[in-house]
Amino acid sequence: MEGEPYYHFRHRGTRQRALSRHWGWHMRLTRDPQVLWFEQQTVKRRSKRGTSVVPTDPWFPKQWYMNNDVHPDLNILAAWSKGYTGLGVVLTVLDDGLEKDHPDLAANYDPLASYNFNSNDPDPQPRYGDGDKNWHGTRCAGEVAAVANNRICGAGIAYNAKIGGVRMLDGAIMDIVEAQALSLQPQYIHIYSASWGPEDDGRTVDGPGVLAAAAFHRGVSQGRGGLGSIFIWASGNGGTNYDNCNCDGYTNSIYTVSVGSVLGDGHRPRYSESCPAILTTTYSSSTTSKVQIVTTDLRHRCTDKHTGTSASAPLAAGMVALALEANPALTWRDLQHLIIRASKPAHLRAEDWAKNGVGRLVSHYYGYGLLDAGLLVQAAATWAGTRPQEKCSVQAVQVPRDIGSRLTISTDVSSCSQSIRSLEHVQVQLSLSYSRRGDLVVALSSPMGTTSTLVTVRPYDTSEAGYKDWTFMSTHFWDENPKGIWTLQLENKGDDRNTGGPLSLLSPGQLTSFILHLHGTDEDMPARRSAATAKDECLRRDELGDCEDCGSSLYTYQGSCLSYCPPRHYGQARSATPRDTARVCASCHPSCYTCQGTSATNCTSCPSGRTFRDITHTCHHP
Repeated sequence: MEGEPYYHFRHRGTRQRALSRHWGWHMRLTRDPQVLWFEQQTVKRRSKRGTSVVPTDPWFPKQWYMNNDVHPDLNILAAWSKGYTGLGVVLTVLDDGLEKDHPDLAANYDPLASYNFNSNDPDPQPRYGDGDKNWHGTRCAGEVAAVANNRICGAGIAYNAKIGGVRMLDGAIMDIVEAQALSLQPQYIHIYSASWGPEDDGRTVDGPGVLAAAAFHRGVSQGRGGLGSIFIWASGNGGTNYDNCNCDGYTNSIYTVSVGSVLGDGHRPRYSESCPAILTTTYSSSTTSKVQIVTTDLRHRCTDKHTGTSASAPLAAGMVALALEANPALTWRDLQHLIIRASKPAHLRAEDWAKNGVGRLVSHYYGYGLLDAGLLVQAAATWAGTRPQEKCSVQAVQVPRDIGSRLTISTDVSSCSQSIRSLEHVQVQLSLSYSRRGDLVVALSSPMGTTSTLVTVRPYDTSEAGYKDWTFMSTHFWDENPKGIWTLQLENKGDDRNTGGPLSLLSPGQLTSFILHLHGTDEDMPARRSAATAKDECLRRDELGDCEDCGSSLYTYQGSCLSYCPPRHYGQARSATPRDTARVCASCHPSCYTCQGTSATNCTSCPSGRTFRDITHTCHHP
């Protein structure tokens, strides 16, 4: 090559994409005294910067929760504009199978992240027939990793991630099956997404068995080379049965990220459950159109009808994949810290939003709010790892106590403040007898004044079994200092005649055990700067406060600075003068969804209901 001391030789002995070197040529060049250095060249994956981050898939205009159609959306485009698309991250969906040959999944399908525990073979392909009811896993997988820019369906949130499927729900579900699924390839798979659990009937109290519980603990302590497997869990669809997700031992585990749901307009879906174990929220369905969540469907089809909290959890899993690409060294606890910092109350409607002791708004329906992918990757990229997890347990009841209509127990945990300065998860382990379990409301208050309702009234729970060593969990005290007096309150919200169950004749219900488990770290976590307090990126504002100049690295759009131009816009220089380096988002022709210029012949993709013509770069009504 002219002007450079490089020589590029080609030979026919190796395939273009081969990563292993050709033995014969390698030996000849090694022995040649005139060759100082050589390397077999391989094809590298590179993309042009500055081009649109908006995918050209025909159904992307329907993906309202990530294409700027609602405000706020999940801010996926901001994460993509920073170059994060899930590359190098491996996820698996624990469900009823995965249609691995689906044209919008096949390129990202990973057989090493897949298994069929229902038939004990490596093929996760779902079972067809019987009304084709085994579509759930394929739909969840498409939300995460549907291929982008291939003119099929829409795009997954982490469209360059590898996706596997575990078929485990289409058969007898036992503790050992769950444990095997949760333990699949823990040094290879980074994220496990699950949208299942005990019956959401409002009367069940159930959780992982001995083997599954051990699999969760082993996953976070040994998975991903000791950083910990990431388990993303749907909070549950029992809202119509007044269920509470703290009676579900999977979603209230400290090892899972419990994800709630919200409608496009910020209202709570009728099916969503509430409990203080919920950490964050994503969208699950629209209220303004019939389009719900867009994803892959059985028999190589697409659907825009996926919904429920089981649609919300995979969206969060995809966003966590973007965060892991931004910072692969994050531990399972780091990610929970980051998710809290990247979740915002936004327009999410609930009567119970309250500030906790460190000033964060939190709700039993939404956790810390709507997850923002742009904030998540921004915070992840610069996050310094948290110090080791500390645990302190206090036995707060020494002798059985009658519950009556109300029982209040206070306990001083000052002994814990030597090891824990900032809280993470708080657990309350209870044993009690009660004649009608669903009438009992349990709440916990912290020394910093935060009250978390651990379980609400469940009118369909008529069980006389009480709670036997059941562990409730709350995330609402996150980052608080635990030092001081904690207060547990049990209150009968039902019939005054409730008693301690059939064995106690007519004596009031009895609390026989209360252990408070505090988890946290000895670091002062509130001192860390929040991801939301980023510096103002605007160089010059007008008299109304709108930005006029975002510099040469960002685009000015509607008075704000963006790292990308949203759909129906394209990036261009503000003026033709070389000294003006400012860039703006200009409007596409009305017929285009994405474009490279103002003309009708500059389209790169089309709105729903129009077809794209490759040769003319135009959009037409079919």
